[in-house]
Amino acid sequence: MKKILIANRGEIASRVIRTARRMDLQTVAVYSEADKDNLFVRQADEAYLLGPAPSAQSYLNIERLLEIIDASKADAVHPGYGFLSENAEFCRALEERGIIFIGPSQESIQAMGDKIQSKRIAIQAGVRTIPGHDGVIESADHAVAVAREVGYPVMMKATAGGGGKGMRIANHDQEVREGWETCSNEGLSYFGDARILIEKFIEKPRHIEVQVFGDKHGNVVWLNERDCSIQRRNQKVIEEAPSTFVDPQMRRAMGEQAVKMAQAVGYYSAGTVEFVVGADKNFYFLEMNSRLQVEHAVTEMITGLDLVEHMIRVARGEVLSFSQKDVRIKGWAIECRIYAENPYRNFMPSTGRLVYYRPPQEGTRVRVDSGVFEGGEVSMHYDPMIAKMVTWGHNREAAIFEMEYALDEFLIRGPDHNIDLLNAIIRHPRFVAGDFTTAFIAEVFPEGFMGAQPSEDGTRAFAVAAGIILMGESALYRQIPDLMDLVVVVEQEEMYLTIERKKGCEMVAFGAEDPVVVTHNYHAGSPLASLVIHKQPCTFRIRRLAEGYLLSRGGRTVTAIARTPKHHALSRHMLRKKPPDTSRLVLSPMPGAVLKVLVGVGQTVHAGQTVCILEAMKMENTVRCECDGKRVKTILVQAGDTVEADAVLIEFE
Repeated sequence: MKKILIANRGEIASRVIRTARRMDLQTVAVYSEADKDNLFVRQADEAYLLGPAPSAQSYLNIERLLEIIDASKADAVHPGYGFLSENAEFCRALEERGIIFIGPSQESIQAMGDKIQSKRIAIQAGVRTIPGHDGVIESADHAVAVAREVGYPVMMKATAGGGGKGMRIANHDQEVREGWETCSNEGLSYFGDARILIEKFIEKPRHIEVQVFGDKHGNVVWLNERDCSIQRRNQKVIEEAPSTFVDPQMRRAMGEQAVKMAQAVGYYSAGTVEFVVGADKNFYFLEMNSRLQVEHAVTEMITGLDLVEHMIRVARGEVLSFSQKDVRIKGWAIECRIYAENPYRNFMPSTGRLVYYRPPQEGTRVRVDSGVFEGGEVSMHYDPMIAKMVTWGHNREAAIFEMEYALDEFLIRGPDHNIDLLNAIIRHPRFVAGDFTTAFIAEVFPEGFMGAQPSEDGTRAFAVAAGIILMGESALYRQIPDLMDLVVVVEQEEMYLTIERKKGCEMVAFGAEDPVVVTHNYHAGSPLASLVIHKQPCTFRIRRLAEGYLLSRGGRTVTAIARTPKHHALSRHMLRKKPPDTSRLVLSPMPGAVLKVLVGVGQTVHAGQTVCILEAMKMENTVRCECDGKRVKTILVQAGDTVEADAVLIEFE
């Protein structure tokens, strides 16, 4: 093996390139027109254009990939994850040409790529499985009949699915009918396979997976577990290793069952056996992913193994350099997936240019895997993940501590992102206590995400930060005063404080209260303010507004305006601009492609009625009407149109 083609994009392509270079191997990148300026294209030794942005015409185009393999004279292919990583046809085509596939055999991929077949194999291998129907669902009526037989609630899944695509929970007949169509459509769109299966939904479940690794000589080991229970719409958001829920006896039992599953299909390379675990600690086989997982980094952090390097070595025919007795757990690792989406607007996807992209400094305790760069584009055509950040600590408390400050220091401007949500989750008492299931996000934020729960100490910290920033920026036009009286408004709450400059610190007093000692290294114009308030380190991300600041910390983003008492008194006389009236309009909540328009001109619509379906980042999104009893005057889009966020879709009379 001398030259590896990476049949993928983004952060996994960059990761494979770095590992291959360390192993003195050449790399070939392939890219779509949307990715021509992407970071991995510049990092590779060679790069070839696949085709237009849609994945069906680029990253899923097997014929074009084979042409590039021939042209580049690559002798191996790493598929990354997603796209063709679990495509047996692609693997077979490579084997026929004598090209090394850095992954499992095409027989293993085929066996595990079909959820119905994999479940049957698991049963034969003595692996515990979820009760359900292991045949193909032929229609919506058939789906309802099966769901009634299995018993509600049920989980509906695209048989070739993964990554949360093509999955829905149904609690009654109508949800089954709707879910059958949606899961089928997403399965066909994303995986080219519209078949679905139905299983009993395990209530209060945890999603725990076991990393397995095998070689071509029959050796298979398990590399501990990862807890992936923090999810939204079946898409993983936060993962950690090990799991707080798994004891040593359970870990061994799950590991042994995972190895059984791998051995049943002659598995080699990196793979993941996923289990759903009930509150009673009974676990059931969910599926096996015959590829590297996005969350593999947490396993690497606690085992010290480079899984990508070992994938390459196994593909070359080498024997695993470690055995089961060599596998240990060192410390704790937590991974946060940073997505281009707006959690404050029901997680609507976001796209656009990364005007500002500054991850925290990496080291032994902080790792950032990313394929983006400042000035690059986040495209609507692919997965919304901007980066994944992993922190490590000697124990879970230390890993959480590192993640809190790393998230506060992560600067992204341009597309919306979910950093506030991630920060709110890892600081939440239930997460800290390890008390969560896959329903955690829905349970903790039942009315949608509105930021972390405010506290008096937190609000005061925002006020202190706003005052320190104003004092620091006053140096831009006059000498910094030794004493400032300020009124700080944080989310409509007024606070009066005095900042007195002392040697090496500031003394901040709220009214007649005892002063708080504040030290900082804030410099005027900086996008970050790192303060120590009463010995408590606090980092704030700063965005400057026409007046005041948008400050983010700990899962909250607030508007903070600091004024002198005179300016504050005068501000009461300022006129407030009224927001525009959009009651007669249906606006696109996100950038995306119009799949269907479900109303016509002259039709009367009702509140909650679905009027349009959009596709964004490979997920179907329903647009509903908020008004009631209005007639459609104009429809401004049609199926196939591409729209931006807040574009007018429909106008009422």
